Amino acid sequence: MTTTSLRLEHDLLGSLPVPNDAYYGIQTLRALENFQLSGVPLSEYPNFVTALAMVKLASADANHELGCLPSERHTAITKACRQIIQGQHHDQFVVDMIQGGAGTSTNMNANEVIANLGLESMGKEKGEYQFLHPNNDVNMAQSTNDAYPTAIRVGMLLGQNDLLISLERLIQAFADKGDEFSTVLKMGRTQLQDAVPMTLGQEFHAFANNLREDLSLFQKLGSDLFTPVNLGGTAIGTGINADPRYQGIAVERLAAISGHPIQAAADLVEATYDMGSFVLFSGLLKRLMTKLSKTCNDLRLLSSGPRTGINEINLPPRQPGSSIMPGKVNPVIPEAVNQIAFEIIGNDLAVTMAAEAGQLQLNVMEPLIAWKMFDSVRLVCRGMDMLREFCVVGITANEAHCRELMEHSIGLVTALNPYIGYDNSSRIAKQALHTGCGVLELIRAENLLDEEMLADILMPEHMIAPRMVAKKV
Repeated sequence: MTTTSLRLEHDLLGSLPVPNDAYYGIQTLRALENFQLSGVPLSEYPNFVTALAMVKLASADANHELGCLPSERHTAITKACRQIIQGQHHDQFVVDMIQGGAGTSTNMNANEVIANLGLESMGKEKGEYQFLHPNNDVNMAQSTNDAYPTAIRVGMLLGQNDLLISLERLIQAFADKGDEFSTVLKMGRTQLQDAVPMTLGQEFHAFANNLREDLSLFQKLGSDLFTPVNLGGTAIGTGINADPRYQGIAVERLAAISGHPIQAAADLVEATYDMGSFVLFSGLLKRLMTKLSKTCNDLRLLSSGPRTGINEINLPPRQPGSSIMPGKVNPVIPEAVNQIAFEIIGNDLAVTMAAEAGQLQLNVMEPLIAWKMFDSVRLVCRGMDMLREFCVVGITANEAHCRELMEHSIGLVTALNPYIGYDNSSRIAKQALHTGCGVLELIRAENLLDEEMLADILMPEHMIAPRMVAKKV
């Protein structure tokens, strides 16, 4: 049995042994002991970890340019941050996403990992902080209260493109099906009752356009919500302990490092406590998933059966649907998307409540906001990719069945209303319902319209778009 070697580290509260192979230090260790809550560590969200390293690198560059950070220490911090940005050592970001302290544990986790990686590159031992200190050097001119929220925003920007790509691909998949089904005539429904004819293509194009509205919103608002940052405001937005020139340099460097047009917030005091951008973006995610969940409800209804439901479309079979009913296949992919939507709606409420809970110059609930925001974006992307790949692209139409349902629907009488009047149309519909006779059969029996006009009026192709009424009786 081997025993992990330990090193002794010290902080305000005393000393603790830290595993010697760990790049994190004593303050991270205390957070590990205190916050065993969600079971979700920072490393679950690579964009967040990468963003933390970007903030630290931008700060180190600014401090070095101002002559506050010696070249050797700057070089060591730069090398450490670059390694993290490239995806290395993310497993060392171990703090739970839910934590007290407004994100201090997350900030110190980053500071300690960067310091110890830097020490290693300098030929020093982990924990020899006299040569490179987590607070004095890595956290120079910063506070958790500006570095942490800035990193959340940068992390959201880093994930923005993935979200847009997933949404664009799903929209295109629905649009492609709309084209494929453009000639499949069917009956539209309102309040789960027969309404008027349409094409299955119109239905799927509507699915696509419904989501396209949200894509436009994300494209217009997504980046703008997160590019203003409070980096340089330090503790409460006043910039205490930072060189007056630091903010401008650090923000400019962060924009260059991240590849996003990051800029300084207009009012750093306000920006330090305001969580409005997260509330709005979370609301956009909720809106998207609410609409997508409704679409999945429609897919489940349209594919219901196969013998006793609507059965106008077939969803790709993904797995056996029952442990007791042989041959049953369930719409598992839309069902999973429904559940993701419910989770996103819950996350949005958590973000809203956490944003409201801010007090005076800081919002200490930011860790919950960070967790729910990153969790929502990841879930939404995965859900859209799953729906597209495992469901939408494989949907097929039961064209003959769609037409049969439409031709036998009492809803066809709506097309006769301009020609025979509402009262006659209502009476024919009622007779058809009670007798089981077809609408055309009853019209003919009463000689309300001649065959030529009937044939023209009741051509389904004439009932899926506006049309001039050529003749009234």
